[in-house]
Amino acid sequence: MPLFEITNEKLQILEQSNFVLEKIMQSLIENNLQTVFNCRLIKSEFATGYQHSGRIDTLALSEDNNPVIIEYKKVESSELINQSLYYLAWMKDHQGDFEIAVQKVLGNSIEVDWSEIRVICIAPNYKKYDLYAVQMMGANIELWSYHLFQNRFLYLEKEFQASYSPLASSEGQVERNGKNPVMVAAGKKAAITRAMGIYSFEQHIEGKSDEVKEIAYAVQEFILGLDSDIQEVPKKNYIAYKISQNIACMEVQNQRILIFLKLDPKKIDNPPKISRDMTGKGHNGTGDFEIALKNLVDIEIAKSYIEMAYQKIGG
Repeated sequence: MPLFEITNEKLQILEQSNFVLEKIMQSLIENNLQTVFNCRLIKSEFATGYQHSGRIDTLALSEDNNPVIIEYKKVESSELINQSLYYLAWMKDHQGDFEIAVQKVLGNSIEVDWSEIRVICIAPNYKKYDLYAVQMMGANIELWSYHLFQNRFLYLEKEFQASYSPLASSEGQVERNGKNPVMVAAGKKAAITRAMGIYSFEQHIEGKSDEVKEIAYAVQEFILGLDSDIQEVPKKNYIAYKISQNIACMEVQNQRILIFLKLDPKKIDNPPKISRDMTGKGHNGTGDFEIALKNLVDIEIAKSYIEMAYQKIGG
């Protein structure tokens, strides 16, 4: 479908073009990394050492402090995915090297979250075989396509995201050894969580009152219902909902649920009484606009602001 520009009630087709060099696209993304993926640049053209003999196009840190690898191609190429997986394997074996690189740029106070390594591939398009292959690889990888129009408009679209969870893969094996599958699954989940920092939605609501659980499920259902591309990513202290970057972060407390949204509180007219401006204040998750939910009525108030945050990041 072509892209049209509206001028004086007339539609004009915008012709597609492409970057002359991959480096131009890479520099554009890196210079706008915060805007596009809400990541912090750690290193461009990061050398992986003599033995590995590689060079990662863009090394970054996500808003949730997860490592990020970004690779680019200006033409359709299966090599892009293979190359990205090659660097993902290097990253898993060289966590110390990445943490040193982060400290040099962002300081010693940053604690890297290794529960997820985000791999982003950006290319004009992908072969159907590539889309099928990433489903079978068992790795977290995002395939983004781009379209450049007359060097003025850049359109980015997520084509596919494959996610792999050790928690999910372990659950399919617990019934084979004759032990109680429920107890074995629970034990494995706890062990994996301790070792790798992998968390679940259920862990966040465990032990909470029925009222709080009902609110949490209602929030989950509403946010995931906004767009099939929205991911639910449970962290240690909150649950993030994201596409290219976080839309909302939900913190489940004993008596209430806090939602943090990517909105500027100072630009919101007549904010509801259940909201707070958290700019410059420490809290779990990302986003400066906080909404406290104590009942289902509060959710109805929050919905319009959640949608506003979704639209703001390009939903």
